[in-house]
Amino acid sequence: METNKELSNRTVILMAIAAGVIVANLNYIQPIEGLIAASFHVTKAAVGAVAMLTQLGYAFGLLLIVPLGDIFNRHKLIQTMLVLSIGSCLIAFLSPNILVLGIASLLVGITSVAPQIIIPYAAYLSSGFHRGRVLGNVLSGLLAGILISRSVSGLIGSVMDWHFVYLIAAIACTILFFVLQAYLPRDVRGHQDIRYKDILASLPRIFRSEKYLQGAAINGFCLFGLSNVLWSTLAFYLADQYHLGSGVAGLLGLLGITGVLFASIIGRIVDTYSPRLTIGLGILFSAVAFVIFALLGQFFIALIVGIVLLDLGTQFGQVSNQAIVQSINPAASNRNNSIFMFSYFLGGAFATFMSTLAWTHFGWMGVCSVALFFVIVATISHLVLKEPQKIAHAED
Repeated sequence: METNKELSNRTVILMAIAAGVIVANLNYIQPIEGLIAASFHVTKAAVGAVAMLTQLGYAFGLLLIVPLGDIFNRHKLIQTMLVLSIGSCLIAFLSPNILVLGIASLLVGITSVAPQIIIPYAAYLSSGFHRGRVLGNVLSGLLAGILISRSVSGLIGSVMDWHFVYLIAAIACTILFFVLQAYLPRDVRGHQDIRYKDILASLPRIFRSEKYLQGAAINGFCLFGLSNVLWSTLAFYLADQYHLGSGVAGLLGLLGITGVLFASIIGRIVDTYSPRLTIGLGILFSAVAFVIFALLGQFFIALIVGIVLLDLGTQFGQVSNQAIVQSINPAASNRNNSIFMFSYFLGGAFATFMSTLAWTHFGWMGVCSVALFFVIVATISHLVLKEPQKIAHAED
């Protein structure tokens, strides 16, 4: 096994790629929501509810499955979840109606939690003084997967039946399974003598006792919620305002490459300066993005600028919050991550549902009003709970 001092760049890159390939499953639906609505002859709000099920399934997978990483061999757990994720994508590929797709979407969410087992594993393998950089690199892969998935989904949806998006996802995960089997470091930590029900019962206690975990959870809820407010409705807005299809919605996802490029830099800033600073910047960038969307969204160049700022704000928050969460009690790292990411994707699910509902009844300004709610909550949390000025670098 690679010890704390020996985590190689190759292993970090592999973990980043794995996180990106798996998390992509959650986002394939966003650029093709309009195509699904037309294919199954249902409303956009109904498809929005299906997209919400993916996020909701992921949130509950985080709560019920990710804590198992504190008990079982993480290498085997990652592989097991990957196999289940492949099966879920195949069900989505074969779905004949919106009901089956909804069930498949819920399963895709539940089974795609392996990245949140990989992240604590990467933190465990890395030196404390370089943890922010390592997490920044792994999270770069995570964000790249989100961006590429939107683009791939939108482009495939523009040239062939949208079902094939999920077949390609299943193939990609199958290839990844064999690569991880060959190259992912084995977890030699051994089985932990903790009962599953005790692990789940400890989650509320951990959340109540850790102030910084509370702040990270609320901030993650809001910043990922803001991201989903946009991406759950962008395809609708592009069609309504600019008469553009799913392919363009997917291509716009590539604008988030800014966040990918900055992830490692953000990690270094967190290591050197303060996560309080970077989280404040994340809230600021996200808020400015929606001001631009609300006031200047009718101009395509303004839409581009806003998307770049929003993805950058999301990445500032994600890297900073993960650095905070992984510095809290390493013995419970998977449970800490489970609590944080449960809140994170609960925010995504809530935002997806509320923004598609707002679009149906109030249009683009209704969507931006939903974003305002998330900005206000994030700001209050930032001012009241207060993130740490420095990350603790205890060697574990």
